[in-house]
Amino acid sequence: MALGRDHELHRRRGGRNTGVALALGALIVVIFGLTVAKVERGEPLEAYDHSFRPSLMEYAE
Repeated sequence: MALGRDHELHRRRGGRNTGVALALGALIVVIFGLTVAKVERGEPLEAYDHSFRPSLMEYAE
């Protein structure tokens, strides 16, 4: 049994899937780039871990 031509709906859906994949890939690249930039600058990486962090306190003069 021979495969027929794709219906127009399948072509539109394929184009939409490609667009979503490109947008997701761009988001991943941006997040990775920001992570690399922060690590290279040498700033301390602090996570929210319910503990006191003096670096977040504003110094009163």
